[in-house]
Amino acid sequence: MKSNLIKRGFLSLLAAQFLGAMNDNVLKMLLTFMVIDGAWAGMLGDGGQGIVGICFTIPFILLSGYGGQIADRYSKREVTLWVKIAEVPIALIAMVGFYLGNLWITLLALVALTCQSSFFGPAKYGMIPELVDDTDLSRANGTINMMTNVAVIVGTLLGGVVADRYSPQDASLTPIQWLPGAALLAIAIVGLISAIFMPRLEPGDRSMKFDWNPFSTYLGSIQEMAQSRFLMVMLAWGYFYLLAGLALLILPEYTVVLGIDRTEASVLLGVMGVAIGVGCAVAGLISGHQINPKLVPVGAAGLVFFFLLLAFVTPTLPDMGPMVRVALSNTAGFVFGAGFFAGFYIIPLQSLLQKLSPDNERGRFLGTANALSFTFLTIASLMYWAIRPLFGDQPQRIFAVCAAMMAAGAAFFLWRLRGTGILIGSKPTDVESPTAAEAVE
Repeated sequence: MKSNLIKRGFLSLLAAQFLGAMNDNVLKMLLTFMVIDGAWAGMLGDGGQGIVGICFTIPFILLSGYGGQIADRYSKREVTLWVKIAEVPIALIAMVGFYLGNLWITLLALVALTCQSSFFGPAKYGMIPELVDDTDLSRANGTINMMTNVAVIVGTLLGGVVADRYSPQDASLTPIQWLPGAALLAIAIVGLISAIFMPRLEPGDRSMKFDWNPFSTYLGSIQEMAQSRFLMVMLAWGYFYLLAGLALLILPEYTVVLGIDRTEASVLLGVMGVAIGVGCAVAGLISGHQINPKLVPVGAAGLVFFFLLLAFVTPTLPDMGPMVRVALSNTAGFVFGAGFFAGFYIIPLQSLLQKLSPDNERGRFLGTANALSFTFLTIASLMYWAIRPLFGDQPQRIFAVCAAMMAAGAAFFLWRLRGTGILIGSKPTDVESPTAAEAVE
């Protein structure tokens, strides 16, 4: 099929997003492994990775509204350049924290990095319709989600490798204190260089009055969304992140479940990233030049099925070498299945969010949607921290909770969207951008 995605602007965005997501995940995974069984084990209590998750998500909730307003007011290229510049000193703060072995400085760097990313999110997704034709919107979203998940894979794997060298489980290895900071700084610099190649984009409405209340933007957007099907689509999209957040907190604990090291545990997270990326790409290809909402219930059913397998099938490792045995385990297969169907669930909903957003307010609407997704991730972190002690040495059983929540949530959203023509019985939707009046009809 013909596509116009091979353009300097979209490729520059792909690279900038790839490296930003990679850096986020390197730092997050380093902290996660360190509080589970590494240099800072026990300092945040049992299930302490949930606290790391909260530090990762709260800035997105507080700042995405500002990010949406800035994306609507200024050129999205300028916003991207400024956030990529800010990433460099943040990496230096993380370097100091790791070198001194100070958890709190490193957590500060994580919070700062997510503050930076919260301004990039609305500009990034709002920029896509400016860089590609409307007929390529589904494919562009599939591509950027695929590459984002490849970045998650690379960042997760790199985070596991660096964690094993920074705080070795093997007492014969010498810790390399400068390695985490050097990795984060190098990625930040290359990300900045990639953003420089982005073409000039026109600014938005510079006369727009800036609202300093971080929540009034969300409330105003939600009130407008509630007049149409937009709100329920956004809730269905955001709800996925509640389940994804739980899954991403469970998988690092397979160091205990399977008796493997951190590098091997990161393989499972990498498999999930590959699977989501493949699922997003396939969903984009199936949709072609349209939005195909019928993929949403298919994705939900697949997630329920594979979550149940992860919860109740005994994890096994084949008798093979390190890394390979994890990649070929039954657990990795189930993780891949869940990730693949996740792509089917999120791509149509994400494309619908962009289609239903008015052109002149797309940044504000998508900033609100971004904040909602991170609200669900925060809830996931709090849930995990609260329920983790109930599952003892079998944290994989929490996947049963994920399956029940996915089934209940999917049933609710399908029921609420019945008769709207969005999900059930609908034909693929053309992706022409609506006017503001059409968006609230």
